[in-house]
Amino acid sequence: MTSPTTVLTTAAPSADDQNLSPAFTIYDLHSHTTASDGYLTPEALVSRAVEMRVGVLAITDHDSTEGLARAAQAIAEKQLPLVLINGVEISTLWENHEIHIVGLGIDPHHPAMVRLLSTQADLRQQRAQEMGHRLAKARIEGAWEGALRLAQGGAVTRAHFARYLVEVGAADNIAQVFKKFLAKGKTGYVPPQWCTIEQAIDAIHQSGGQAVVAHPGRYDLSTKWLKRLLAYFTEQGGDAMEVAQCQQAPNERAQLAAYARDYQLLASQGSDFHQPCSWIELGRKLWLPAGVEPVWQHWPLAMTQPEIEPV
Repeated sequence: MTSPTTVLTTAAPSADDQNLSPAFTIYDLHSHTTASDGYLTPEALVSRAVEMRVGVLAITDHDSTEGLARAAQAIAEKQLPLVLINGVEISTLWENHEIHIVGLGIDPHHPAMVRLLSTQADLRQQRAQEMGHRLAKARIEGAWEGALRLAQGGAVTRAHFARYLVEVGAADNIAQVFKKFLAKGKTGYVPPQWCTIEQAIDAIHQSGGQAVVAHPGRYDLSTKWLKRLLAYFTEQGGDAMEVAQCQQAPNERAQLAAYARDYQLLASQGSDFHQPCSWIELGRKLWLPAGVEPVWQHWPLAMTQPEIEPV
């Protein structure tokens, strides 16, 4: 990840990704599969990425790298014009806030990463089982088993509980489930016990990757607290922050770009894709404002060439 080679520029000719020129490479560096709470298998996700004209895709499942090998195999077998970046989204706890740190370009087999994700998996299962226990006390039976079934062997998340509760008629939609049952202070909420930001950054760096603050605008932090988070992340050796997403509040992208400059962080972008829907899609509206340095700016040129085998 330290090669000085400069790759394609990120300056988009338009915020509308439908007007991009063929020479423009779309980077989507945040996506999910059935290895965590995504709806698509790794094979289906990489195929959809190609349909959406994404050229470089990072799969960043929650505390899991289980989908990476399957995605790489599908790309190779189908000879898809897509570069796969090995990624992960690590849940951390900072000042009583759950903060997600994305790792890009990691070695998923590095002992430091394997150890951390194994611990995270144990913590996730304990939390999920307790959630099921609390929901059972609220007369919603079988929530743990239902979430486990919907996870299809992947990491069980709150999203799987939400799907189950909609399935059994406890709520009309996922947003309503979180509001009634799974948000902080509600019946099924269990406080997380994740690793620290420092531990996440350390494992990412040991495994050869770059550490990125995921969706910094979604933590319900005041401006003062968001700046504290970014300052702390930078002090701990963090590398980048997500600046561009396909769905953002007006002026949020420009404000996050300003923070990236202020804290000398590289800029990343990603859809945080979980399922096909009308408002969040792979590659949609992903471009970086002028004046920021892309997280991929110094990646080896080979990492951005679809003709080679996935990295």
